[in-house]
Amino acid sequence: MKHNNTGKIAETIAVWYFILHGFAVVKRNFITGRGTGAGEIDLIVTKKNLLVFVEVKKRKNIEDAAYSIKESQQKRIWKAAENFIKNNPKYNEQNIRFDAFLVKSIFSFKHFPDAWRVWE
Repeated sequence: MKHNNTGKIAETIAVWYFILHGFAVVKRNFITGRGTGAGEIDLIVTKKNLLVFVEVKKRKNIEDAAYSIKESQQKRIWKAAENFIKNNPKYNEQNIRFDAFLVKSIFSFKHFPDAWRVWE
């Protein structure tokens, strides 16, 4: 199976996981724009006063998926999240969290709430 297809399948697993846990999907594959230093956010979900930016990683095992989210990528996601909130002011007052959703297979995945924090 091609990498892009496995990534989309992993993202779909994450979407259903969050929906089944009471979250609403705000956006999939949010891209801020080239040249901004920001990256793509795989999934943005909300529940009550919480806005969650989710990085989805599919690897041969959960550990490899976890280690594949480097600090530089976390910072790019942070910048993209700032841009998203700036352009969607209705989310200004929500609590923000960065989660990791790691996938080995359709039946083997793990959600890490508050997986990282970026301090500016």
